Amino acid sequence: MEWVVIISVLVLTVLSLLRVNVIIAIIAAALTAGLLSGLSVVDAIDMMVSGMGDQASTALSYILLGAFAVAISYTGITALLVNYLIKVLTGKKTMMMLAIAGVASLSQNLVPVHIAFVPILIPPLLKLFDEMRVDRRGVATALTFGLKAPYVMIPAGFGLLFHETIQNGMTENGAAITMGQTALSMLIPGAGMIVGLLIAVLFTYRNDREAIPGAGGSEANFTAWKTENVTFNRKHGLTLVAIAGALLVQIITQNLIAGALTGLVLMFALVVVPFRKGEQVMADGIAMMGQIAFVMLVASGFGKVLTDTGAVDALVEMSSGFLGDNQAIIALILLLVGLVVTIGIGSSFGTIPILAALFVPICLTAGFSTMATAALIGTAGALGDAGSPASDSTLGPTSGLNADGKHHHIWDTCVPTFIHFNIPLIVFGWAASMIL
Repeated sequence: MEWVVIISVLVLTVLSLLRVNVIIAIIAAALTAGLLSGLSVVDAIDMMVSGMGDQASTALSYILLGAFAVAISYTGITALLVNYLIKVLTGKKTMMMLAIAGVASLSQNLVPVHIAFVPILIPPLLKLFDEMRVDRRGVATALTFGLKAPYVMIPAGFGLLFHETIQNGMTENGAAITMGQTALSMLIPGAGMIVGLLIAVLFTYRNDREAIPGAGGSEANFTAWKTENVTFNRKHGLTLVAIAGALLVQIITQNLIAGALTGLVLMFALVVVPFRKGEQVMADGIAMMGQIAFVMLVASGFGKVLTDTGAVDALVEMSSGFLGDNQAIIALILLLVGLVVTIGIGSSFGTIPILAALFVPICLTAGFSTMATAALIGTAGALGDAGSPASDSTLGPTSGLNADGKHHHIWDTCVPTFIHFNIPLIVFGWAASMIL
């Protein structure tokens, strides 16, 4: 039983590397876990389907955020940003990737649209990337950094939810901790992501990379963006009001759905987007975010199979036999176990309650401080978002960079982000557990 998680995650990883569709790969991994746990195929499917509901709220929020992002783009405010990037950063590859990382960072704490901005902002820039011979793997790494590092380090917006999840998970398992302590505990692991970004941008993907034939999308579309003269107007101001309203409601209610609905309602109430465009906005939002939302649902079902069959508990129990009393070894093993668990499920938010229940008793027994424990739990959870085929932090960048069909999800997004973020996260997360 203790090998079920490892084998099923290997199935997911190998199938993904072989370019099998990520949804099929996750389903195959879930069925593998079920069969190895003694379930029939039908029982494994039923368990997986029952677990899909655990991420229903997340999936719906992604659809609504997608519609909100479409409504925002309808006003033309996105063109201001794209035109600015084209004019200022043409010929400056390193600055281009760092600027994209900065823009992506705003989507977690300031403008709560998460990954929904990527399919709107990135496709118009593909032609520019290819003309500049930018390595799209570097862009993918920059996007994933912006989608992940801010909420790992900053307890605001999505970060508030992340840190509250750590706090609640620890408190429920007998290790009381404050929000301020969780934020401080994640600064060192977050610094590891900054190091990974700089390595990717300044070294790994700095050299020119010739575009794949047929890449870049529509020349006419790029030219239109490049030459379009857009100035800030009243609609753009009202759009900012809608964005502020969405952020405020999200912070007050701690609910992404409520925030996204508020933003949409304000866009129509302020007549920024005509009411008659409502159906088209929703349809475009579903088209843009529907696949990602469904991947998250299936990944949640996979997580259900792993947890309800006892496979995760068995893995941790097996690992505990190798722990001993050396804190350095214990921290490393816990992080590696967290990596295996979270890379299969692909959701830091979804796996932290599971990790907290498993890690807190071990850490208390081994004498780790509460902040060191929080660093281990938060880092282990974050590992699932960097490099996992089922993570929204990798699916989002691919949705934009693959608009022309020339960017592979696994080899061009997941592998680069795994190398540049998961390795530093493990190193810096381990260091945090030793220092704090």
